[in-house]
Amino acid sequence: MVSDLKNSKKAWSVLIVSTLAFTVCFMVWMMFGVIGIPIKKALNLNSTEFGLLTAVPVLTGSLIRVPLGIWTDRYGGRIVMALLMACTVPAIWLMSYATAYWHFLTIGLFVGLAGGSFSVGTPYVARWFPKKRQGMAMGVYGAGNSGAAVNKFVAPVLLVAFGWTMVPQVYAAIMLGTLVLFWLFSHSEPSHLVSSNVKFMDQLKALKDPKVIKYCQYYSIVFGGYVAMSLWMVQYYVGEFGLDIRVAALLAACFSLPGGVLRAVGGVMSDKFGAHSVTWWVLWVSWICLFLLSYPQTDFTIVTVNGPRTFHLGLNVYLFTGLMFILGIAWAFGKASVFKYISDDYPTNIGTISGIVGLAGGMGGFVLPIMFGALMDLTGIRSSAFMLMYGVVWVSLIWMYWTEVRRAPLMGETAAQAAA
Repeated sequence: MVSDLKNSKKAWSVLIVSTLAFTVCFMVWMMFGVIGIPIKKALNLNSTEFGLLTAVPVLTGSLIRVPLGIWTDRYGGRIVMALLMACTVPAIWLMSYATAYWHFLTIGLFVGLAGGSFSVGTPYVARWFPKKRQGMAMGVYGAGNSGAAVNKFVAPVLLVAFGWTMVPQVYAAIMLGTLVLFWLFSHSEPSHLVSSNVKFMDQLKALKDPKVIKYCQYYSIVFGGYVAMSLWMVQYYVGEFGLDIRVAALLAACFSLPGGVLRAVGGVMSDKFGAHSVTWWVLWVSWICLFLLSYPQTDFTIVTVNGPRTFHLGLNVYLFTGLMFILGIAWAFGKASVFKYISDDYPTNIGTISGIVGLAGGMGGFVLPIMFGALMDLTGIRSSAFMLMYGVVWVSLIWMYWTEVRRAPLMGETAAQAAA
């Protein structure tokens, strides 16, 4: 009894401090979403170049996720997370001294290591809890995505008061302080490590499983889309509605904050209703919101009996923000439900599979901002970003219908007969 209570205290201590660490890492990872705006103006960047600037840290954070997940299985989440955070501090500080475009791209690659923290903490915290509560644990940890919203609260204030160069300096200090707290209050458990006789290639055999590819597709929307939109929204508000950067960041947080914090609720819902049910409804809510968000600001003229009359169709800032708020909630639930799939299907290989799926989500977060910028440069339509996401969601809905929904018992006798 005493041992169980002690382990429970350790589990919650690990979960709380790991979530704090992930929140700070995500805040740093999303830094260019705010400071990129004055940098874009100073360097006279086009939309595609701005998209690349914001996306470069996401690239490194994505590519490093698979090896980090494997190292977490082998060496434990405590040591891997601590080393990862320590490696990012010098790069974050150096960002304030960058002056040329290539400086930002190069240093951004090293700052992006912070994004790899997700595939460290996910298996680390999950193994401290029983299977029936792993969805909750991973959901609470994943709520660290709210670091994207924290960035939108903190960075604009520092930017306006002291200039953009103060932001990376303050963030470097915050990261260092968080590293100390993490090391003091986290714990190691040798029984959570993968046996030393398990080889690297054995861990990667799961890549042959088509379900892994499907989960990668889901996660490229709910996480990749979340990252991309978090990076894109501040400048979207500034350009589309002519808002001040502080107001734009505050409204953009209406998407980022629920998209991070409510991931914990999504984890609890996934434990209760199952990963499939939650993900299915997440995709449908996303489809509806993105359809409405895709419609560009439009003026059209109709010839009436009294002469030509011009009408305007388009979302105002209030409706737009409301739809983004709903989309953020849906994607928060979806991020948790995808990882509930993983903990259910791969309980002994969570680190590797979460690294692979996290890589796919991160790559979505890397590619999408560049595509958003390229589409805007090509078409001149800001809402083309939502048109692209709408198409991606269509693919996932169709894929999920053919591989899961048609085979589900709730489809009735036909499905039961087909299964027989």
